[in-house]
Amino acid sequence: MAVCDPTLEVELGLLAEGATCVIGCDEVGRGALAGPVGVGVAAIDGTLGTMPVGLRDSKMLSQPRREALAPLAVAWVLHSAVGLASAREVDEIGIIAALGLAGKRALAELFAAGVDVRGSVILLDGNDDYLNKALATPLSVLTRIKADQDCASVSAASVIAKVHRDRLMIEADAVTPGYGWAGNKGYGSAEHMAAIGRLGPTGLHRKSWLTISA
Repeated sequence: MAVCDPTLEVELGLLAEGATCVIGCDEVGRGALAGPVGVGVAAIDGTLGTMPVGLRDSKMLSQPRREALAPLAVAWVLHSAVGLASAREVDEIGIIAALGLAGKRALAELFAAGVDVRGSVILLDGNDDYLNKALATPLSVLTRIKADQDCASVSAASVIAKVHRDRLMIEADAVTPGYGWAGNKGYGSAEHMAAIGRLGPTGLHRKSWLTISA
């Protein structure tokens, strides 16, 4: 994957057009077999300073670099949050609705922190507006493919969400060892798949996603 340095070009344009804030938004854990799906949000306005050096899409960073950048990203943006939907919720309502639910929870945290969510533009990585599908009142959402690579607010949300979810999976591995979650973070590695076959699924597994028979 080619390394890309994000900019604030898109965000500054949206602010100039009248948005009170731009809220970068990215998902994490969508394709995992175990653990929650998460949506990170990072709100910026015209007062932010220089972005952290080396900020990029979380997929382009090593785990140590993400760990180092996450607190810098949190300090740089106006407010940030990570919303989660559990494996059980993924099983019950499906991944797209679970993403919407996680995003709704993250936006509720921003609102509680004083962010003018309704006056903001939400810059969402990808081409599917799963957020408005979960909301009773639509918000201003701009979808953009590769926004996590190109737009600094989305890169910040990506790093913050990835580190948050990774830590949850490392903690879960200590409580329920044997599945290698500290390394695979719930994704379908060979070690993880073999452990499911040997030990069976846990409460953190998305059981509707498993193809191994009990």
